[in-house]
Amino acid sequence: MKIKYPRTPHLRWSPGATSDDIHHLGLQQFIGRQVVVTEKMDGENTTLYRNDMHARSIDGRYHPSRAWVKALQANIGYKIPHGWRICGENVYAQHSIAYNELASYFLAFSVWDDNNNCLSWADTQVFLTSLGLSSPKVIYQGQWCEKTIRNIELDLSKQEGYVVRLADTFNYRDFKSSVAKWVRPNHVTSDKHWMHQQIIANKLRESIWDDENDNGGHHE
Repeated sequence: MKIKYPRTPHLRWSPGATSDDIHHLGLQQFIGRQVVVTEKMDGENTTLYRNDMHARSIDGRYHPSRAWVKALQANIGYKIPHGWRICGENVYAQHSIAYNELASYFLAFSVWDDNNNCLSWADTQVFLTSLGLSSPKVIYQGQWCEKTIRNIELDLSKQEGYVVRLADTFNYRDFKSSVAKWVRPNHVTSDKHWMHQQIIANKLRESIWDDENDNGGHHE
């Protein structure tokens, strides 16, 4: 069964939120809890299963930018337990930000088991490591501190924003009270949707590029 990745609510101080977005009205769900803050990547939300994959819209249409991650799923899918899924960002194609030193073209940020539970961040990292997958950069990890998180400094010419999630496990039904994001203002810088533009591939770190070519297009 395909499961659509939920919409992530904006933190109330997120300048990139629009009238169509959903917002966190309070922060009670984070107070006193351990959280992980990761860089929000400018790509296409993508879910990998044992025998399938799809974009956030569950759009199965062919697009050249999905070829690399489709090959990745074909290579590692057998290692994903039945009923589990891995959610992450497909950053093969440039959208509004050009990346020059990516660890991979697929950066995984959550793993879900067959009971629709999101694994804790620690268990997520263990599982992803076993598959040779990378995650977005961790900006902060520790107890929730609104002041600290509000004062996170980003290079807005190179970074889209950040995502906060509970470090502990949580169920899909509790997603909106467990995850939040901050997005830079005017984060879409092109008048033309990226899927209708000429594809320009982002760049991997040189050593990773060599490894992925040697391994037939994936990194393990």
